[in-house]
Amino acid sequence: MKRVGIYLRVSTADQSNDAQRLELLAYCERRGWADVREYADTISGAKWTRLGLDMLLADVRRGKLGAVVCEKLDRLGRSLTHLAQILGQLEAHNVALVVPSQGIDTTDGNPAGRLQLHILAAIAEFERSLIRERTKAGLVAARARGAKLGRPKFVLTGRRKGILAAWQAMDPETRPTVAALAKQMDCSVGTAHKLTKEGA
Repeated sequence: MKRVGIYLRVSTADQSNDAQRLELLAYCERRGWADVREYADTISGAKWTRLGLDMLLADVRRGKLGAVVCEKLDRLGRSLTHLAQILGQLEAHNVALVVPSQGIDTTDGNPAGRLQLHILAAIAEFERSLIRERTKAGLVAARARGAKLGRPKFVLTGRRKGILAAWQAMDPETRPTVAALAKQMDCSVGTAHKLTKEGA
């Protein structure tokens, strides 16, 4: 077995990862997994981007881990969609997932654990399909009510013309970036860049 990554997460700073850490390290010791690396976060599970989780998944992609062990599935992700994304990455890189408290173990020779994960992934895909259908239905209904969808059309108002003119009058070496200009004009960087070229 390659190195094992244990993932720990608590939601707030007044909570501690200690109980999870001791439990998972003891489990790894019982399995004879000596090469263990810890990845930890103190953040809500609803956040898809987390420093510890991102580092763990980066090591998964680099082929540095053979298994990921966590206390419960909701430590990894709160939504089925997020979990399915994580599980997909683990499976694509042949990394096992072990969740001792929930009886999940996808290491070699445990087809029952793999079946559980395939069921979760199927449910997540079904959930994504429902969300897509609801979104489409909502857009159709909004259009039927006459709602204008999408970003409002950019209008070069007098105020914006003044900001642009002031920016163009500045010394090119000291004036703010186009991104800063876009922020002032409340438009995209692409639009601001186009306007500066037109006025050049």
